[in-house]
Amino acid sequence: MIEIRPLHEVADLHEAVRLQQEIWGFSDVDLLPVRLFVVATKVGGQVFGAFDGETMIGFCVSIPGIKPDGQYYLHSHMLGVLEPYRNGGVGRLLKLAQRDEALARCITLIEWTFDPLEVKNAYFNIERLGAVIRRFVYNQYGVTSSAIGGALPTDRCIAEWHLTCPRVVNLLAGAPDPRPAVEAAIEVPLAVGEMRHRDPQSAMEIQRRISDRFSELLGSGLAVIGLDRSETAGTYLFGKWEYE
Repeated sequence: MIEIRPLHEVADLHEAVRLQQEIWGFSDVDLLPVRLFVVATKVGGQVFGAFDGETMIGFCVSIPGIKPDGQYYLHSHMLGVLEPYRNGGVGRLLKLAQRDEALARCITLIEWTFDPLEVKNAYFNIERLGAVIRRFVYNQYGVTSSAIGGALPTDRCIAEWHLTCPRVVNLLAGAPDPRPAVEAAIEVPLAVGEMRHRDPQSAMEIQRRISDRFSELLGSGLAVIGLDRSETAGTYLFGKWEYE
């Protein structure tokens, strides 16, 4: 049985740093250091670990933020799960732990970034958790040492997880969530993930085309309201969305 618990001990925080290397293949320069994890636990952030017995098999870390209008929120900066435990609901357990702890402090918004080329992760964010996307950033972190991302720019969507809105409550409860009308769509081929390493130039061209379209549609006032998947592609669905 997988257990989720807050991380406080320095030894556990060191293990979270080691997991970063194993999950993403980061070089030292791109690792979140133990010091950041410690600070997150002291200033209102969150650090959770997922354990199979005594073995940490995943973790997440968030830091507090404040919007221009004064709204407090949490930025979920990193969440990772070891490969043998993926597709088993561990990521969902970590996100639910984040949500429960945030709501206990009357925080109703958690945000994070994700790569729109990673369709599987995007589907989890949008269709399983109920996040919406209204912002897009080119090369958010610069080119990193991640073995997953290859040498591509870190173009990112900003996921907004409004913890108490009907969309989120419905999806987490397994209830249907009526979508707003779909006004536009972007198709992302699943093969682009493998192309990052086999043909990075072609992958970069696809990324640029998709990123420009994201920027255009989100800039026009639309939001990503859903994601459909097939065996070969993921299709982002855009429409008008307002927090209910």
